[in-house]
Amino acid sequence: MPRTKGNKNRPKTNTTKDYASQIAERQESIVSLTAEIASITANIDTLKADLKEKKAKADAKVAEEAKKLKPRVWFVVERLLASVMSADEILEKLK
Repeated sequence: MPRTKGNKNRPKTNTTKDYASQIAERQESIVSLTAEIASITANIDTLKADLKEKKAKADAKVAEEAKKLKPRVWFVVERLLASVMSADEILEKLK
């Protein structure tokens, strides 16, 4: 006996839901996901601003410390130069 054409085990389509309700569900999910993306983006922007502010404060603090150390280093270098040391010896002392 010859086989019939086509597959008899194919899944049955769900015809109980109408397409309009499926479209409405998808649009609602799109709206909620868009709102979630917007809130996450806003959160990221605030975190970036906080990070920039912290970095600016840290840079200012480092610059202030460098200003305090600069006169000391120059004073030490001048004293070492006055004691007739070579450049290599001065570098070793500064390390």
